[in-house]
Amino acid sequence: TNTKVGDIDDVLVSPSDGKITALIVGIGGFLGMGEKHVVVSFNAIKRTVMDNKNHLTIATSKDALAAARNFKYDSKTSTWVADTVSAK
Repeated sequence: TNTKVGDIDDVLVSPSDGKITALIVGIGGFLGMGEKHVVVSFNAIKRTVMDNKNHLTIATSKDALAAARNFKYDSKTSTWVADTVSAK
């Protein structure tokens, strides 16, 4: 429905071949509070041009993203890990 569902917060790159494998998308929240981070496969992303601007789109719903597993950034290991403590 061309509805904004979130912002790309990080790009995951394969260490073996340097190709983009997934995006970390921040959804929900307000001014950074309560935001949830989900992993979206790069293969699921499509480029769309709207109003002469490039947009990245995905064929899913806000509900599906809200139900996806939450990830958090671990600064000690510089990786995104599944957040086992946070609720939806």
